[in-house]
Amino acid sequence: MELRERVNAAVKQAMRDKARERLSTLRLINAAIKDRDIAVRAEGNEQGVDDSGVLAILGKMVKQRRESAKSYEEASRLDLAERELAEIEVIEEFLPRALTDKEVAAAIDAAMSEVGAESIRDMGRVMGVLKSKYTGQMDFGAVGPKVKDRLSA
Repeated sequence: MELRERVNAAVKQAMRDKARERLSTLRLINAAIKDRDIAVRAEGNEQGVDDSGVLAILGKMVKQRRESAKSYEEASRLDLAERELAEIEVIEEFLPRALTDKEVAAAIDAAMSEVGAESIRDMGRVMGVLKSKYTGQMDFGAVGPKVKDRLSA
């Protein structure tokens, strides 16, 4: 089932279950997808965003909420931090399983051999391959330094 359809099915189920917090988060996901659809249609793509675009949106939403939760915890607003963490749980239901450290290392090696990366100048191409194949499965902020270390060695 397509991601967009899974989100819509989850919205309907949350309505039936009268799960207000879950429904609120699911509606935020739908709104983010629709906003991106509008932006993509303005660029000439009438189909809207595909599953990889939806994964990117979901990954961005998780990252934003993690940063917000951290800020709330630092400000001693644990109630707001808990709400953000609860939203993360709902969003992550639609993301693929995160890769382990060993799988990330193997993916980096495969991407480096695919583009024939030999120096730090090839980092952008390696990251491009990783982003195209593993969107939503790895934290690219953490992977970037690992790729840089491998290319510098």
